[in-house]
Amino acid sequence: MTSQSAIVLIQSDTVIDALLRGRARPYTRPGSVSAIAKRAFAGRVHVGQSGLDGDEQGDPRVHGGPDKALHHYPRDHYAWWAERIGGHPLLREPGAFGENFSSHGLTEAQVCLGDRYRIGDVLLEVSQARQPCWKLNDRFGVADMARQMQASGRTGWYYRVLQTGEITAGEAMTLLERPWPQWTLQRIATLLYTRTLELDELRAALALPLVPSWRRLVETRLARGAVEDWRPRIDGPATG
Repeated sequence: MTSQSAIVLIQSDTVIDALLRGRARPYTRPGSVSAIAKRAFAGRVHVGQSGLDGDEQGDPRVHGGPDKALHHYPRDHYAWWAERIGGHPLLREPGAFGENFSSHGLTEAQVCLGDRYRIGDVLLEVSQARQPCWKLNDRFGVADMARQMQASGRTGWYYRVLQTGEITAGEAMTLLERPWPQWTLQRIATLLYTRTLELDELRAALALPLVPSWRRLVETRLARGAVEDWRPRIDGPATG
């Protein structure tokens, strides 16, 4: 038995508790648009290369696309957030973070880059972790919400869709393949946001199937010996 097969046998299936989608709407700052306010819905839905039918993205330059077709956020983190920011109304239901999938029992500590999951006839691949942006600050009314998410590593993750089909809430997702078992999303978050200039770790990450923006990020850090400026992403444009 290979180690990969052993992983499939020991990791139990995770049930998708809720599917969520949203429409793009004018957002909080001049000229901004967002579909972060996603709502749970019932019934079967088609999953295409761009994600759930009926779901939208506010800014296609940085959201959506084949490598960010679906966002999964663990409901497990909600209690931690409630301790950090108080009993915020958004934390009462799934969808607080603009996720498409909500579940219990699967977090960044267990999920690895490149993992492949089956839900019904849909095949998904973990493509990257989320890089939080300023829209979370405005959604929660917490000025450093995106910064807190980034520092905590509780970002959730994205899937690309390898095989389209239909799914419904309540279905299980089964791990089929794990080509990079040493590279959990927790490890990657530590590299990106905490131990940012560990050169050996950065070089090792170049062997991974990184999305183009992440590969550029890693290569640039190695070339410059410096970390990129996060402020435009996590603080956003000025409101005044």
